[in-house]
Amino acid sequence: MDRDSRTPHESASSENESPAAGEPAEQDNAATDDGQKGAAKKGLSGRAKIILLLLAVGALVAGLVWYLRYESRGKYLQETNDATVSVDMTTVSPRVAGYVEQVFVSDNQDVAAGQPLARIDPRNSRAQAAQAEAQIEVARAQANNARAQIREQYATIAQAEAQLASARAKAAYDAAEVARYRPLALSGAETRQQLAQLESTARQSAQNARAQAAALVMQRRRVASYETQVQQGVAQGRSAEAQLASANVDVNATLIRAPVAGRVGDKTVTPGQYVQTGTRLMSIVPLNRLYITANFKETQLSLMRPGQPVSIKVDALDGIDLKGRVESVAPGTGAQFSLLPPENATGNFTKITQRVPVRISIEATPAARRLLVPGLSVVVTVDTIGAKGELDRIREQQQQIDRKDR
Repeated sequence: MDRDSRTPHESASSENESPAAGEPAEQDNAATDDGQKGAAKKGLSGRAKIILLLLAVGALVAGLVWYLRYESRGKYLQETNDATVSVDMTTVSPRVAGYVEQVFVSDNQDVAAGQPLARIDPRNSRAQAAQAEAQIEVARAQANNARAQIREQYATIAQAEAQLASARAKAAYDAAEVARYRPLALSGAETRQQLAQLESTARQSAQNARAQAAALVMQRRRVASYETQVQQGVAQGRSAEAQLASANVDVNATLIRAPVAGRVGDKTVTPGQYVQTGTRLMSIVPLNRLYITANFKETQLSLMRPGQPVSIKVDALDGIDLKGRVESVAPGTGAQFSLLPPENATGNFTKITQRVPVRISIEATPAARRLLVPGLSVVVTVDTIGAKGELDRIREQQQQIDRKDR
């Protein structure tokens, strides 16, 4: 029977049977593909194991290196980013009150020590100085007048001494006459009336001599009074001289000068402004005296000592590391020097790690210093390895004390 003469049913049956005849070949191809994929999986798993093993060995070596570096040096490096550039700036204030006549500097200007900054109208201070000078002249005149009176008084004293000598001589003469006439009067050779007159004259002469002696004492005492006036005039002169010195200080203070070399900042004074004593006019920032204030945690201070080297990273100087030294450690935590120190004995207590300010000097070139200003943020790292044996010594000393107590 030919193909074209077959019924439709037979044709469909022969077509369905033809794939069955080719099934063994397709199964062989599938088995071959599965074998290749399994071999590929086995090869990939081996390479992954080698890579993982190498990574594990590398991580172990890296961890070991890190641990050794940390034990030998890393744990002695104390770092904090709670640090800023600081400076002890000087506030410029006037010593005298008055109207500002001139301002010689501008904002952010570099000034030298002693350079004029501003001038206050000096006329009031000069008037006070002139008044003090006049008081000095008055005091000197009073002292000179008292000295002249002393000289005159010495002449008066000499005159009183002469008068006293004359009175005493006359009193002695009259007393001698009375002594000479008394025997004569008793014998009747002279009258008693004459003797009485001589006795009266002798008494008057004696009283006159006593009066002259009293007058001499009074004249001598006047010298002491005049000397007191001289001393008073000298004292008034010294007081006036002190007032003059104070007035001259005020006159000089009307010209305000820079107390230190630095840069002008926060200038608030303008010509024509009335300023009071102590008013803040401007600030002088001595940029050559910059330092760093780093606030370390209390757990970082056990080995920190003055003189230890410091590595400084300033945010404003990207990629530049500066060097420094630990200058000093504050005598208390920052909380103790705050306006309202915490009182742990009241209320509930929560332990908070405290921070202690540490002052660090900066070792930088002039070019780097010109870029530094107070307030910049920095990161500092202190190398405390030089004091690594301190804790052991402290521990040994404490153990010795404990043994003595036992």
